[in-house]
This record gives sequence, C-alpha cells and structure tokens, in this order.
Amino acid sequence: MPLSAALKRLFITYVLTILVFGSVESYQCVSCSLHTCSADTQTTCGNSQSCFSHREELKISGELLQSVEEKGCASSSCVPLDFSASLGNNQTFGYKHQCCQDELCNKREFQLPQKSSHPNGIKCPACYSVDDISCEPDFLTCTGTETKCVNVIGISGPIFMIFAMGCATETACNLKNISILNNIKLHTYCVEGNGGPRVTSFMSSILTGFFLLKALL
Repeated sequence: MPLSAALKRLFITYVLTILVFGSVESYQCVSCSLHTCSADTQTTCGNSQSCFSHREELKISGELLQSVEEKGCASSSCVPLDFSASLGNNQTFGYKHQCCQDELCNKREFQLPQKSSHPNGIKCPACYSVDDISCEPDFLTCTGTETKCVNVIGISGPIFMIFAMGCATETACNLKNISILNNIKLHTYCVEGNGGPRVTSFMSSILTGFFLLKALL
C-alpha cells in the first residue's frame, strides 16, 4: 500500500476516534437531587450516553408527606421502574425511574401519573406500622391498575422500619433492596387480589412479617 494512502487511512481513523469519544465526553444531562429540578442545572456525563429521571412520593390522605426527585447521568445498567401502592392508614406511595438516550432528554418536567379512583373489584388487607413487624389489617378496596395484594418490609441499615399491607401494581411485586425515601431498603411480596378472604388476623400478619424478614437476612 502506498505510504500516502496508509497515512490518509490513519488520519481518517484518528479523526473518527476523536469525534466518537469527544461526543461521549460532552454528553449532557440535567442534574439535581432531592429538591425541585431546573433545566438550567446541567452536568457532563463522561462515558455515560443516557440520562435518568427519578421521583418518589409518599402521601397520607392525599397530602404529600415526603418526596424525592433526582435527575442525572445514568449508568450503563439503568433500568426503568414504575409502581404504586395504596397501604393502610391512608398511605399511598408512587415511584418512577426512567431512562433516556438523547442530549438533555431529562430536562422535561417529570411527574408521577395520577392514581385512579375507579374500583377494580379487588380487595386486599391493608395496614401500616412503623417499628413493628406486625399490624392489624382492614380490607381496602383497590383502584385502577393496583390489582395485587402486597406485603411490604422496609429496613434502614440493621434497623427494621416499616411493615405494611395493601394494594399495588404488579410492578411493585417481589422487589428486593430497592432504595427509597432516605435509603430505606424496600422488600415486597405479592399475592393475587380477587376480593376473596385474605390474611386478616393479628397472628397471621406477624407470621407474614417474620417470613419476609427471614427471607431478607
């Protein structure tokens, strides 16, 4: 091969390499944590080629009790997840994590979908307890896409935090070590919701809680 042709090919390869890696290094995403996000807050993502948006909301009787909002550069293992649950004591929880692959694609306003108030024919035992591995459930009428009966354990470090029961979307089932609300590790177990008799006794909820906790340890 003539020397000039070899040099030309080498030069083209060099230029393409610069373009490819230059575009990766200059990839931009909106970045924020915990507080209201602004499209003006941007960060360079290095080797990441995707952005993420994340939101969680805990409400009681429809009033916002706690929320988390984050945006930034996604890892290569970014996995979208969207779920909601209605638990005892009028507690509701919504969670959404989404990924996108365009420059500044996460700058748009990001809200959780509105929960449906339309009953779906499912009833589940529901309760909510803090710092206790049991609670006495009452029946809860499920709505919208929350068609599963869920049992929930939340753990923060070595400390047991939450035991709850209620209605949930199918995507809320069988979660393990999902981090929510100030690093509480969430673990869930679901059963089919059909409106029939469910676990309602105090002792049954204790056994359910211990079964779940044993599976986590």
